[in-house]
Amino acid sequence: MIRNLLEFTKNNVTWHSGSKKREGSKWWSVLTVAIAIVVSVPVLTVAANIFVPSGDIWQHLASTVLPDYVKNSFWLMIGVGIGVFVIGVGTAWLVTMCRFPGSRWFNWLLILPMAVPAYLMAYTYTDFLAYTGPVQAFIRDITGWGLGDYWFPNVRSLGGAIIMMSFVFFPYVYLLTRAAFLEQSSSLLEAGRSLGATPFQGFYKIALPLARPSIAAGMALALMETLNDFGTVDYFGVQTFTTGIYRTWFGLGERAAAAQLSAFLMLFILVLILMERWSRSRMNVKQSSTGRFRQLHVYNLKGWKAWLSSLFCAIPVTIGFLIPTGILIDMLISNFSAAVDARFVQFSINTILVAAIAGVLALLVALIMAYGVRLNPNLLTRSSTRIGSMGYAIPGSVIAVGILIPFGWVDNTIDSWLRDTFAVSSGLILSGTIFALIFAYVVRFLAVAFNTVEASLGKITPNMDEAAEGMGYGFGKILRKIHMPMMSGSLFAAIMLVVVDVIKELPATLIVRPFNFDTLAVQVYRLASDERLAESSGAALAIILVGLVPVIILSRSITRTRKTSREE
Repeated sequence: MIRNLLEFTKNNVTWHSGSKKREGSKWWSVLTVAIAIVVSVPVLTVAANIFVPSGDIWQHLASTVLPDYVKNSFWLMIGVGIGVFVIGVGTAWLVTMCRFPGSRWFNWLLILPMAVPAYLMAYTYTDFLAYTGPVQAFIRDITGWGLGDYWFPNVRSLGGAIIMMSFVFFPYVYLLTRAAFLEQSSSLLEAGRSLGATPFQGFYKIALPLARPSIAAGMALALMETLNDFGTVDYFGVQTFTTGIYRTWFGLGERAAAAQLSAFLMLFILVLILMERWSRSRMNVKQSSTGRFRQLHVYNLKGWKAWLSSLFCAIPVTIGFLIPTGILIDMLISNFSAAVDARFVQFSINTILVAAIAGVLALLVALIMAYGVRLNPNLLTRSSTRIGSMGYAIPGSVIAVGILIPFGWVDNTIDSWLRDTFAVSSGLILSGTIFALIFAYVVRFLAVAFNTVEASLGKITPNMDEAAEGMGYGFGKILRKIHMPMMSGSLFAAIMLVVVDVIKELPATLIVRPFNFDTLAVQVYRLASDERLAESSGAALAIILVGLVPVIILSRSITRTRKTSREE
């Protein structure tokens, strides 16, 4: 997921055509457009159900809970937006342009919180900060206070959700902002220094404005994840659109109303995308390439400034990764037999199975779409692939609703025909099956594979395609014999990134999964909801360990982007 985000946010994506439009390539275009239409079905379904009559249920929702959904979702976005901006931009500047104790370690340590899903943060900190938890027990031990003698903030609140999400989602901003700082022209920064600009002035007046598009993109991604979250807000009792969609579908059984709530949530996503695009369009300053690949001269901090910088970078790593992971490890050691049992093994098999299948299918679809655009980079193929791969920006709960409505209609239609014709029932063929769950994963995370494949395919010179065509190779053979071997590393990375995202996905899994088919994420959610967090520690740690895979890959390469030198 992580490396894909860097490609996802670039403003000047190049569509490589390979050569002129060639005869036979139109079939690839037809296949590309057809696949794009299929994976766009969930979004189109939600949009088509906006004006479907839902009886009195919509009026009931509008007069009771809808204002809370809007208000809480809005304040979540504002709070998390401020949090990820301060933490992400501040740490990105410090580790890129300053040297202080531990600065080189923080280059990759600050990525670690991305491996922890937000709902795991919520579960662990609720136990950690509870009245019977270690923090309040320590306060009572040193003060002698008892119940009612002191005030302690309630973590299960809107403010608690904002804090949890801020310390998990800030790496989106950190990664993209750090990449922007590394790509900035050192000539501009050195010119500012020669004019007497202090380190803070160089950051505020030069580096920050130039990095604004990347900051906006990172914040947009973080806020999309905020709106997609279900486990945290549900556990904390914060009513948002994701919890409302789930309860309207399963609690009230109102599909049309759930689709309309999904459409309402998509408006929030659309606003985020438009704001991010607007931020890019307002960025008219073009950086000179002069000095971009020279070593950056960094500030060598000393004294209290150095230690304060170390503390500022250590806090998000500690809160966002070390504490929750440490709590889960302690729980696992104390409750190993209950946390790692036969059910854990079965849930692990279920999770790996659907994640692997979804990863392979997402890769195949991404290959076809990216190669179709390479052969015919016209407006139709480019537009359809962009629409088809926009699932990453759509919350999992919205995609789930958009899948179950058409799948349910197909199931009911087939079942009615069979009953009328042969007096037999077909039951559920599509909805409530593994097929529907995997389709939801592919739609949700296709962009992860597509952007990785597209970036790798664009690096292959078109001359190689023309040489292969001259040897009599068809388009399919060129893809199999030439492109895929050359992109093997990127193809493997694409599968792994999709697999990691699938393992952590909760909202879509909860809604679409077949009856009695649970994954590690669902098991953690179910046990934590029943206040049995210790029993879920094995599954929770497994999710974190798998989430570390892309973090480790990225941490090995991010610092190679550009060399820096110490300013004496």
